[in-house]
Amino acid sequence: MPRFSITTPIYYVNDRPHIGHAYTTFVADALARWHRMQGDATFFVTGTDENSQKNSEAAARKLGKPHDQITHEEIQAYVDGMSATWRQAFDTLGITYDRFIRTTESDHLAGVNQLINAVRDAGDIYLGTYAGWYCVECEAFLPEKELSGGMCPYHTRAVEKLEEQNYFFKLSAYRDKLLAYYDAHPDFVQPVSRRNEIIAYVRDCLEDVSISRPKKIWGIPFPGDREHVVYVWFDALANYMTAMGYGTDDVRYRTWWPANVQLVGKDILKFHCALWPAMLMSAGLPLPERVFAHGFFTIGGEKMSKSRGNVVNPVHMAERYGVDVLRYFLMREIPFGSDGDFSEERLKERYASDLQKGIGNLAARTLTMMRKYNDAIIPPPHLGGGRGGVGCEAAVATTWRSYAIAMDALLPHEALDAIGSLVRTADQYIESEKPWVLAKDASQRAHLLATLGTCCELLRHVALLLAPIMPDTAHAILTALGQPDWRSHALTDLQQWGSGAIGATVGDLPHLFPAME
Repeated sequence: MPRFSITTPIYYVNDRPHIGHAYTTFVADALARWHRMQGDATFFVTGTDENSQKNSEAAARKLGKPHDQITHEEIQAYVDGMSATWRQAFDTLGITYDRFIRTTESDHLAGVNQLINAVRDAGDIYLGTYAGWYCVECEAFLPEKELSGGMCPYHTRAVEKLEEQNYFFKLSAYRDKLLAYYDAHPDFVQPVSRRNEIIAYVRDCLEDVSISRPKKIWGIPFPGDREHVVYVWFDALANYMTAMGYGTDDVRYRTWWPANVQLVGKDILKFHCALWPAMLMSAGLPLPERVFAHGFFTIGGEKMSKSRGNVVNPVHMAERYGVDVLRYFLMREIPFGSDGDFSEERLKERYASDLQKGIGNLAARTLTMMRKYNDAIIPPPHLGGGRGGVGCEAAVATTWRSYAIAMDALLPHEALDAIGSLVRTADQYIESEKPWVLAKDASQRAHLLATLGTCCELLRHVALLLAPIMPDTAHAILTALGQPDWRSHALTDLQQWGSGAIGATVGDLPHLFPAME
């Protein structure tokens, strides 16, 4: 059986999820659903990153304490509560993860220790002194040339000048190996713009990196030296493997690693496409197949930030418009890999044009015609799409091919374009065949029935195609078309023209996309 494993970044618990976090996780969920639908054994990992200074600072702020006075137990209680908040949010948003990893778990601790020991055994860790600038928000040391007016360019936050003894990883020793790997595996970093960016960084800027901090309160003790804690990125990156059993369950690890796809934001590209593969090379472990970095989010044209008051809570947005609507809008509006803008006005426009007038209208008129002209019984469709030259059967086959190519290329917006084209084909077919005219001529009864069957078949394929992206909507349509058990059938069978529930009675379908108040 083919297998597919996919990961999202793990998310800091210093605050609640925002719409950008939901975007990444929705795409991962859609890809996981698509592979499950194809019958692939699938493992989907997401979770929370808890061993960071920003999390301990957030705990101190919540308790109203100076950071140096907060206890380990108080920080643990804080991250426990916040991780539960993230998990509940993802459950509310319908995220079908197979593993929700927390970096304070014992399984993760065991895997981090094993990874660091493997890198040390390779001779790639040494003790040294770091002096430079540190951004708490990035949890990263930044070269002075990357600063903007003494501020972190990503977070517009003042950086700290640090000088401390750290353990270092010999990242610079992997420059040539990384460049050779990128050359031999052109799909490893995607999209192409990010690949070009990481090649330039590794070629021109790669330096050894600190992988520990002096022990203060919070973090995983550094193996062999308890006066240090593991630097959060060296710890966090390991989650992708520890979630799959590295260090604790070798059978599970070998089943699911390496990941087929790792989704990240472009701001953490260097960690995932330079540091992470070098760590794996050092430890003698396989690299993930693809790392795909999507762009940044703006809200109504402005950068999202608390100070602007424009941080969008995805749970609140889903309560207002529905989870499926939010999933559709984010994956349709923003080409994955590019920067994008979230706007409620644009969401409302998409809702009206694509969902109300498109998918919703097609479903409503198809089921209405079934009840009006054939007592709600689904007849067989035309083979070849019937007269009228629309070629519905061929259009469905073409749509499935385009859809599969888009999903496998991690381009859900193109997959939704293909669905939109099929919806338009179905509308054109109805207008061409005019069932309301055929129903008035008894001699056209056979053609009317085949036309109605074709309308149901087109709608059925639209619903199947929607299933990974709008799962609740898809299931509601397929249930109304007599296939509530569609998940128990092989996709190759479902994709066949005419494999709907012939002879079934169409059921009730709630108004999918009612008018907004």
